[in-house]
Amino acid sequence: MKILLIEDDDSSIALLTRSLNAQHYIVDAVKDGEMGWTYASTFDYDLIILDIMLPKLDGITLCKRLRGAGCTTPIMLLTAQDLITAKLQGLDAGADDYLVKPFDLNELMARIRALLRRSSSNPLPLLGWGDLLLDPSTCDVTYNGQPLILTTKEYDLLELFLRDSYHVFSSDEIIDRLWSSDDFPAEATVRSHLRRLRHKLQVAGAPPDAIATIHGRGYYLKPIQPDLTVSIAPSADEEKLNNGAGFLPSAQQQAQYRSFLAETWVTTKPQCLESLDRLSEIVQQLRLDNGTYLEQSQAHQRAHKLVGTLGIFTLTSGMEIARKIEKILNRSTLLTSTEAAILPILIDELSLAIEQFAIANNQSNDTSQTTNTPSSDLPLILFVDLDPSLTDSLTAMAKHRGFQDLTLSTIEAANNYLAPIPDAPINLVSPTLILVRLSASQEPNTTLDFIHHTHQRFPHWSILVLGERDGLRDRLAVVRNGGKFLGIAGLSTEQIFTAVTSLIQPATTTAKVMVVDDDLDWLRALPQLLQPWGLKVTTLDDPQQFWTVLQSVRPDALVLDVKMPEINGLELCQVLRSDPLWQRLPILFLSAANDPISQQSAFSVGADDYLCKPMMGGELAWRIRHRLARLQSK
Repeated sequence: MKILLIEDDDSSIALLTRSLNAQHYIVDAVKDGEMGWTYASTFDYDLIILDIMLPKLDGITLCKRLRGAGCTTPIMLLTAQDLITAKLQGLDAGADDYLVKPFDLNELMARIRALLRRSSSNPLPLLGWGDLLLDPSTCDVTYNGQPLILTTKEYDLLELFLRDSYHVFSSDEIIDRLWSSDDFPAEATVRSHLRRLRHKLQVAGAPPDAIATIHGRGYYLKPIQPDLTVSIAPSADEEKLNNGAGFLPSAQQQAQYRSFLAETWVTTKPQCLESLDRLSEIVQQLRLDNGTYLEQSQAHQRAHKLVGTLGIFTLTSGMEIARKIEKILNRSTLLTSTEAAILPILIDELSLAIEQFAIANNQSNDTSQTTNTPSSDLPLILFVDLDPSLTDSLTAMAKHRGFQDLTLSTIEAANNYLAPIPDAPINLVSPTLILVRLSASQEPNTTLDFIHHTHQRFPHWSILVLGERDGLRDRLAVVRNGGKFLGIAGLSTEQIFTAVTSLIQPATTTAKVMVVDDDLDWLRALPQLLQPWGLKVTTLDDPQQFWTVLQSVRPDALVLDVKMPEINGLELCQVLRSDPLWQRLPILFLSAANDPISQQSAFSVGADDYLCKPMMGGELAWRIRHRLARLQSK
């Protein structure tokens, strides 16, 4: 799928292009409205992502011009203007969607997939052809339940055919759709990619002529024969393969993205400070009545650009200051003397926020070097306030078992390590488990307070406690503060690691969760909320497509809303409980209805759990994980 990105901010272009490429989108990026018009009117695109404030031709005007010329390509507007009037202007100009900076990349990708589905002949969230299944949200491809490992261009070709299976694509069309405007490969290159894709499909079990050739015209995906049947559920080993074989784990992807942000910030910081210097010069001229309205408008555009840039790098406080500057400069007349006097103060505050952000980022990097902070995606164990001899043996065992470990000799050191740095990106690997000692000699409240506050901030982490006294009072105190009492000092290293592995392993395995709900905002947020807990989420807002998607996804757990149009969640639950293949599938209801009658109705039709909105992602993930663990233990 090919996307035209029209954005004048270099940092935004770099980050968005990288993220879109990672999802197999081909991106052409231009920096002004006139160039955007040239590209959009010359090449064919599946989607246009358009910033509102652009040089030469603004986004609203460009959107109107494109629609006036008959362009039907979906258009998504991106802007730092969080005003209802700006949204209305954009939508009235012909845009299909609108997203305010800073935005979450997962939400952006979900909205892109939704727009592409609307413009596609296949409206389903999953693309299928017989036993072949492609999930655009995760870029997973399977045939008959087995993972199909494809190169980027092979994946792009397959998605192109699946999205428009009745269309015959010529070599020129394929090049135009799957290569950027800067690349023009020969037809032989297209044939080479097609040959490898056909071979991989045939090895997986597809017919040798699945992608057929019409000589002189092009290539197309042959229609499915009517006697093809739905494949049976895969075995346990196949499920493990389906849960991400051939793809990077989410933790590693997140670490790579954070690293890319840090690298990009090195070049972005000087640009931000340069914009601030120019802002300061213009404001000084305005204060002396030497400034013009044109300069004030240019200053407004610089402030607007800073809002979006700082938001991308999670510099929240700086973004808010930039937004204040933008609002003051957004006037149809010159500034008043009071407004001109406020601006230098805000500019100084913003400059300080940028410098503090850079210092905090450097400090966190320095700390990681001096304390040997883990940086890979392996599970991490923090050893806190343990006996040195025990720490040595545990460290050796951790390395042998394939874990990362970090030793923090005191509770104070652990608190410092876990203390958040304001406005700094998280460069540290989140611990999977903490092992801490409850000493009989020191004040126990120190350790218990550490357990309590850590559990409050990170409820999905496991905290194991080694006590020096074997009494009910200590055990209760640990449990009440969010920890797990492992035992008293004297346990062997092997015994400790048996407990550690039992807690870490379930959280590192991926489980597939299908969520059916007609609340689109909730569905957009769910993948991001549940991703840190190792849950791979497929969402569906139309219950009439439930059976098709269910058989394609084969989820490990199902989350249903009670009240939905056409078909309600209670009826779907009854359908599954009467089917021998699906009757043991864990089903959780998540609904805004918190009355006893609704809950009783859900349990009477076979629900395993009933939760009420609003709900934090951590609690929902814990309920799902708990239900899966209970099922596996039977």
